Amino acid sequence: MEKQSNISYIYKITIVAAVGGLLFGYDTAVVAGGIGFIQKRFELSPAMLGWIASCALIGCIAGAMFSGLLSDKFGRKKVLILSAILFAVSSVGTAMPQDLSLFVVFRIIGGLGIGIASMISPMYITECAPAAIRGRLVSINQFGIVTGILLIYFVNAAIAGLYDEAWNINTGWRWMFGSGIFPSIVFFILLMFVPESPRWLAQAGRTEEAEKILTKINGATKAKAALQEIELALKTETSSITELFKPGLRTALIIGIILSIFSQVTGINAIMYYAPEIFKSTGDGSGSALLQTILVGIVNLLFTIVAIKYADRAGRKTLLMAGSAGMTICLAIIGGAFYFGAVKGYLVLISILAYIACFALSLGPITFVVIAEIFPNRARGSAMSICLFFLWTAVYIVSQFFPILLQSIGTAFTFWIFMVMSVIAFVFVWKVVPETKGKTLEEIERSWHQTF
Repeated sequence: MEKQSNISYIYKITIVAAVGGLLFGYDTAVVAGGIGFIQKRFELSPAMLGWIASCALIGCIAGAMFSGLLSDKFGRKKVLILSAILFAVSSVGTAMPQDLSLFVVFRIIGGLGIGIASMISPMYITECAPAAIRGRLVSINQFGIVTGILLIYFVNAAIAGLYDEAWNINTGWRWMFGSGIFPSIVFFILLMFVPESPRWLAQAGRTEEAEKILTKINGATKAKAALQEIELALKTETSSITELFKPGLRTALIIGIILSIFSQVTGINAIMYYAPEIFKSTGDGSGSALLQTILVGIVNLLFTIVAIKYADRAGRKTLLMAGSAGMTICLAIIGGAFYFGAVKGYLVLISILAYIACFALSLGPITFVVIAEIFPNRARGSAMSICLFFLWTAVYIVSQFFPILLQSIGTAFTFWIFMVMSVIAFVFVWKVVPETKGKTLEEIERSWHQTF
């Protein structure tokens, strides 16, 4: 009976945190439905189109940079509450302005919320989860992200179908951005019913509270052992960020940074943000393109479930390598289809869906699993901030320059650049990334010191 209640409790914590992931996906992907209408409304150049699509990422970068320090000082839960507030403010703000300047300001505010949620949600789950199912639980955060993406694809398509093209150009896109207020409120309310991270509480000297939560998660016997292991690790750690640049943990930091970059420079957000425009370029109209984009979201969701199932069975490294190899093949086919003019029919759609499937079972969820578990408790917030800073910088670069690349070198060569990045990602995972499945966070920490 105790075991069942423990499982129920940890899943409750995980699902609430994953709503932060849902908001992350919802708010990043909302631009996919509105960007075409905004372009027509304001007659945007390719460079301005890239800026409007990617301006939120400036906030994401800042949110990722500072959320680690904030969460180390105030706790994981309080910073997640802040992200819910930022999401709500952004949703209302982006629906109202008549000029692009204010729109950009509110998108950046939303980006702050995304950057915070992208880091704190998986870290919070990692610090609460038992080692045996940690990969699965952290992957549920990615399930939240792709659920948010799929949800906003449906919302975008429903809003776009209400009236004609002229209405969408003037008003429809505002409704798309404004709809984010509803999941923001839900997230804020749910956060009132979950505890603080037990590892953060132990770090803050609140050991009684930490033990109570660990007891609810692991049972009384395992809770005492887990708390002892956490306290021992905290005694041997230093809280200085310079610790991350010493042998051992420096390798962990490099792995986290490079893996974060590869999760984006292999092209996922270019496809997610611009999916309807890509499908329009194959000859489909707005309605058909938006429906095909929903297919992208469905495949993303389904294969994230596969990742959740196998993250703790097959292991992190196996999934990362398999996904990178599959993405390479798919991107080669997509580039070839555009190069040889074979974009009619279903070849591009099927290849993009296969690419999404490969990403969703590998670099999508597993990157967050790895960077959330390879760092020591005291430095986890700062280390993840550094990794997520590079991740969101990579997202910004890809989103900003994707429409410019399409115009300058063409669709085929743009996708082939992503293909080359996927090849390099495969080699990097194969040669450098360690397997961490089944290990406690403290065991992973000790392994870095023992290896170097």
